[in-house]
Amino acid sequence: MKQHVYHLSHIDLDGYGCQYLSMQCFDTIDCYNANYGPEVSARLGEIVTKIEQDKFLHGDETERLILISDLNLTTKEGTWIEKEAIRIGAKLQLLDHHATGASAAERFAWYKLDTSRCATLITYDWLQTHYNFDKENALAAIVQAINAIDIWVSDDDLFEYGKVMLGMISGAREIGRILFPAQDRAFKLSMIEEAKNRVSDTDAPIKLDDDLHQIKKAFFRQDKNNTKDNLVAIFVTTLLTTDRQRLTIEYKGHKGILGYNVGNASIIGNACMVENDDYDFYMDVNFRGNFSLRSNNKLDVSQMAAHIGNGGGHPNASGGKVEGYKDSFVYADVRKFIQNYIDTKCN
Repeated sequence: MKQHVYHLSHIDLDGYGCQYLSMQCFDTIDCYNANYGPEVSARLGEIVTKIEQDKFLHGDETERLILISDLNLTTKEGTWIEKEAIRIGAKLQLLDHHATGASAAERFAWYKLDTSRCATLITYDWLQTHYNFDKENALAAIVQAINAIDIWVSDDDLFEYGKVMLGMISGAREIGRILFPAQDRAFKLSMIEEAKNRVSDTDAPIKLDDDLHQIKKAFFRQDKNNTKDNLVAIFVTTLLTTDRQRLTIEYKGHKGILGYNVGNASIIGNACMVENDDYDFYMDVNFRGNFSLRSNNKLDVSQMAAHIGNGGGHPNASGGKVEGYKDSFVYADVRKFIQNYIDTKCN
């Protein structure tokens, strides 16, 4: 029977390490990521909805597995997802190492908890046992490096290499995880792949550290070489342009593109305005409600910033702060809040 895996994992090196493995093991897989807190339940809800949609479109001939890694569930969350999995006909498997999940692990047969190893190593062994994965152990060294740094085995030969990888993933902020999750994940997994290719090199931690700038540039390079900032701007602008219908907001009859935690507004915002000359402004809001505005002589955004956010600046480059901003890990909710906020200010 065909199998479709829906893999939810954490947002650090260990979490992405689990997905680095599962993406190579399974032919049909959808990945999701969550930080701790309410985002876990929200992503599990997305998975349930996706499975229902897939079953409607493709029938019941496929076995569906919900795989959760590097995230512990409360007993309440575990009870809910277990009931939902039974309802939609999906299997469940959780692979984790956080002791805070002990109560849930005792309650649910599908909850595998092992506090002695990182989730990537647990996942690796589970895939090898159940799916005959990586029979030649080609990925064993990179898994060892992730394990060493995640549970802090400082005398491990690959600890320093894992340390470079840890910073590599935590510092990968070029693409917004909430706005463009698939591309952000692909970027991080590509860096783990590049790290895997260097793990056996002489002075591997230094080499990886030296190479990281070029590794990032290689991912973002499309046609010709450029500075990293410009390559990222072109890449993200293409994403914004391709997805602009989903990102559109309005202010007094003017169309804008709303980014979330994109950053680098001077380069990306201006590039976005040049690429989308039928739009009047670009707005990027961060998780604290601070926003940047850019235009290309279509709208005086200094007046817009003063109107909606007690801000100001220049006609083509301004900023401010959204009063009473309510952050969300769901972009649609961010967009709805900002549009409602603007509408309220304009009425």
